[in-house]
Amino acid sequence: SGVRMGGHGIDPVIRGQSQTRLNILLDGAYVHGGCPNRMDPPTAYAPIETFDKVTVIKGSQTVRYGGGGSGGTVLLEREGQPLPEGEWLRGKVGAGYRGNSETSDGFADLSVGNQTSWVRAIATAKDARNYKDGNGVEVLSAYSEKAMNLQGGVINDATRIDVGIDLSRSDDIMFAGAGMDSPQADADTYRLRIRHDAEVGPFAGIDADISVADVTHVMDNYTLRAAAGTRMRAPSTSDTISGRVSGDIASGDTMWTVGIDFQNNDREADRYNDTANNKNSVLWPGVSIDQTGVFAELDMPVAERDVFKAGVRYDRVESEAARAGEATAMMSPNALYTMYYGTTAQPVSEDNIGGFLRYEAALDSLPGIAWVGLSRSVRTADATERYLGSNGVPASRWVGNPNIDPEQHHQIETGMDLNWGAFKLNGSVYYSEVTDYILRDRAHGQTGILLSDNATIYRNVDAELYGMEIGGEYRFDANWAMKASAAYVHATNTTDNRAIAQTPPLEGTVNVDYRRSGWSLGGQVRIADKQTRVDDDLTTGSGLDVGQTAGYWVWDLYGSVEPSKATQVR
Repeated sequence: SGVRMGGHGIDPVIRGQSQTRLNILLDGAYVHGGCPNRMDPPTAYAPIETFDKVTVIKGSQTVRYGGGGSGGTVLLEREGQPLPEGEWLRGKVGAGYRGNSETSDGFADLSVGNQTSWVRAIATAKDARNYKDGNGVEVLSAYSEKAMNLQGGVINDATRIDVGIDLSRSDDIMFAGAGMDSPQADADTYRLRIRHDAEVGPFAGIDADISVADVTHVMDNYTLRAAAGTRMRAPSTSDTISGRVSGDIASGDTMWTVGIDFQNNDREADRYNDTANNKNSVLWPGVSIDQTGVFAELDMPVAERDVFKAGVRYDRVESEAARAGEATAMMSPNALYTMYYGTTAQPVSEDNIGGFLRYEAALDSLPGIAWVGLSRSVRTADATERYLGSNGVPASRWVGNPNIDPEQHHQIETGMDLNWGAFKLNGSVYYSEVTDYILRDRAHGQTGILLSDNATIYRNVDAELYGMEIGGEYRFDANWAMKASAAYVHATNTTDNRAIAQTPPLEGTVNVDYRRSGWSLGGQVRIADKQTRVDDDLTTGSGLDVGQTAGYWVWDLYGSVEPSKATQVR
């Protein structure tokens, strides 16, 4: 599932976990947004029309994509390919309209090349207005977005080189769930990837990539709405360099993958009182978080049909806030840290070790596999959790914790994946015990918190998460098909014996589709149960939940027709 503050940029949720509990890569690049309050998650700079493939890896099944990732990994990928012999040009264009929000969009995708080299250009544009809810109330959600991707590649017998540039420009983004809107949100991303599929020493092949992502974000409370009182503005930047080098080592049927990766993120954010013409806060005070990791994965057949998989990684994390002592019209970040935690921002280093074990067994009595897995993942605090320095009256302050410890998940999961041909079924259950869960909370004089004034703070607690996922598909015949899925997660702060906020309820989908040559029809029902396990009282908890929510269901009808081989209308 996913959440978003307005109409732009969905923040994925896997097993009740989101934000930096997921590793999200955009065509191999890490892109970190410019808003401390997640107005612009990484997907805000990834128009789905420009990607060919989305892969969701639930839980800790790999260590290749960075440290942490306790909830899972989301990979958005493009598949630029050489053109076949006799073809030098390929392209498609599309346009669409959605009624409620009066959203219009269009895209063009053009490839030029031959069997050894190619260039692909993708351009998209989208414009949306505010939508009306079921009661006819207008909800702030408008935005304007333009994006372009240019990629190219060359290939020979053993080596492939890909380069790419993403330019994303979003304007006039409105947010009903925030005190500010975003007049500007831009991102520029540059990539280089080299794949060599021939022996190099002990390696059967080597894969190397590097990316640079620069995000510029502005939010204020007066450009797109009437200012209620003081005019406030918060410009920010988030610049990330990331890369990975890995190689495969084959030993009989056993395959090792070993590698090294890095991710360096620098963030700056200030908030200005434009009414008084002064600086109100240093939100991200020159934050630098550098992570360097080494990893190894094993894929080994056992007996005739079983497989054993394992992985281990070590991450060195170094972080600092170079401007934490900078004075403002109110308090410096260091003054805020001292007030709530009795400390100032000092350089921090961590040595984090994670890994997984997984055994997949072919079943004799059923057509499929069963599996069981154990994992440990360690997540370092992000720039907001460790260093945010937002001034205001006590209840509106938002203060990161420079002494916060890394979050450690220890998880066991098991499941099955069955296939009878016309009928497919999969399911899993999991349990995760979390040490030093990084909790966004309110200051109530808890252990390690020096004040009780309802400011937003961060602290470590113990937690547990458990849940299940199930999905199935049945093909009645060549035309009719039905599929369904459901997921549930139960998340508890065991230190305080209360629910963890923003945990989704039991939810599911049911789809029925009918397809024939040249056209199709279908329907989907999305269902969510009521959620009574909430943390909605800011005087005793975090207050991040508004309250208990009722269950609901939404149904959609959809269809498509292909007037010709080159045209589709949906």
